[in-house]
Amino acid sequence: MRCGIVIFLLTAVAALGYGAEPAAKATLARLDGLLNKRNLFIEERQHRIDSLVDIGNRSSFTPTLLMEVADAYTSFNNDSALYYLQLGIDSSKGSLRDHFLWKHAACLPLAGLNDLAVKEYNSIDPESIPPELLSSYYDSGRQMHSYIVSFFEGHPHISVQHEREVERLQKELIAVLPKESAEYKYNLGEYNLLTGKREAARILLEEIIESEPENSKLRARAAYHLSTIARANGDVEKSAYYLGLSAISDISSATRDVLSLQELGKLLYSQGKVNEAYRCISSALANAVECGAPLRMIDTARSLPFIETAHAASISTWRSSIYWVLGLISCLTIGLIASLFVLRHEMKKMERLQASLKAANDTKEVYISQFLQLCSIYMDKLNQFCKIAARKLAAGQADELYRMTKSGKFVEEQSREFYEVFDNAFLHIYPDFINQVNELLDPDKQITLKEGELLNTDLRILAFMRLGIEESSRIAQVLNLSLNTIYAYRNRLKAKAVDRENFEQNVMNISSVS
Repeated sequence: MRCGIVIFLLTAVAALGYGAEPAAKATLARLDGLLNKRNLFIEERQHRIDSLVDIGNRSSFTPTLLMEVADAYTSFNNDSALYYLQLGIDSSKGSLRDHFLWKHAACLPLAGLNDLAVKEYNSIDPESIPPELLSSYYDSGRQMHSYIVSFFEGHPHISVQHEREVERLQKELIAVLPKESAEYKYNLGEYNLLTGKREAARILLEEIIESEPENSKLRARAAYHLSTIARANGDVEKSAYYLGLSAISDISSATRDVLSLQELGKLLYSQGKVNEAYRCISSALANAVECGAPLRMIDTARSLPFIETAHAASISTWRSSIYWVLGLISCLTIGLIASLFVLRHEMKKMERLQASLKAANDTKEVYISQFLQLCSIYMDKLNQFCKIAARKLAAGQADELYRMTKSGKFVEEQSREFYEVFDNAFLHIYPDFINQVNELLDPDKQITLKEGELLNTDLRILAFMRLGIEESSRIAQVLNLSLNTIYAYRNRLKAKAVDRENFEQNVMNISSVS
């Protein structure tokens, strides 16, 4: 393991070019040493948390202790942080309860619960907050909206309103922070960066780097913003240097909600160092999984498929079939993201149906769980397949590995498993889907399933259309069929419809409740 990390970091330095700054090389060397101690930092932080929990178990969890435990879990284990914050909400009143509530709202977007987060935060009356707690209130709101902006990256029509809230809340935060504090300098620097004042931001953020200890979260965040400024100025070496500083601070503080390793992976990928980029992205994904933060998983997954594709293209021809496995995972990842957006839209719609609100929410939780489980299964199977491939190559069994991958049996098995999980998940949400589809078809052309089938190819294509995935190319990728085959199926289904012109729109109108 240590040998691998050393090779990775030495290669990473080379990726920056022979003229890389000595500071960048030293930072990556320092990062090498800390990566070997990563588990020790995590164990130390977990031990401190366990000590606090043990105090509560032996005596009682006072609001102060609950807040301390929740703060200790924040950015380390999001599920546990939410649990103890909820305990604080349930056991407190007045401004103390509000304190727990706004911190709870700040953690919810990491779990993908954006609407609930905004609802909780907006339920608090700022006028009722004691002056000494205003900085915490504004900082939590800023963090919450920042997470939501990350979630909707690539969708400016949604994210722009949250970006405005980030800017507004940070301005409010700066107004209540002591001007001599590190928090004031950091937030003023971040606000300057948000408003396009890069040089003013750089000066303040560099002061944070110089004054804060290595394991400071402010130092990690300041270094990350400085890397953004350096990248905007075209200075790749300095950007890598600051990303290294940010990663060092994150590792030293055992922080798992991070972006520095992910961005370092992207930088290495842009330099053509695909293997090293893959290692960075994989480490970032491991952090997201351990933190229990689906938002970070999605952020990382946006980069992983492209790096995986390039990685497959760079290896020998006899391993080219791995590309198709990675392509399948990419399609599943895109499908998962699309499903999450569809699910969010459906949740808003179901809020207006008060009579079936609880049942609809329970159904969607099952849906998310099954698809996240499916993604996790495929990541695990890919990891297993890579290990098998490595062993075969090490043993000189390349021909045998080629035969294994060429047969296509691996992809076929994974497709069957995907169909089974998808069919069960979809029919759980649309239990009357088959009957409603048949109502749209001519009586003598209705779909009849074989024994043991949940859905067939016709119904799966219509199911993806109902989920909002209407492009034939995307459906073809997920179902592992040719684009022409998808066109043929869709045209055949239209030909069977009672109302051919509006058939696909009628499918989109199928309800989830019979």
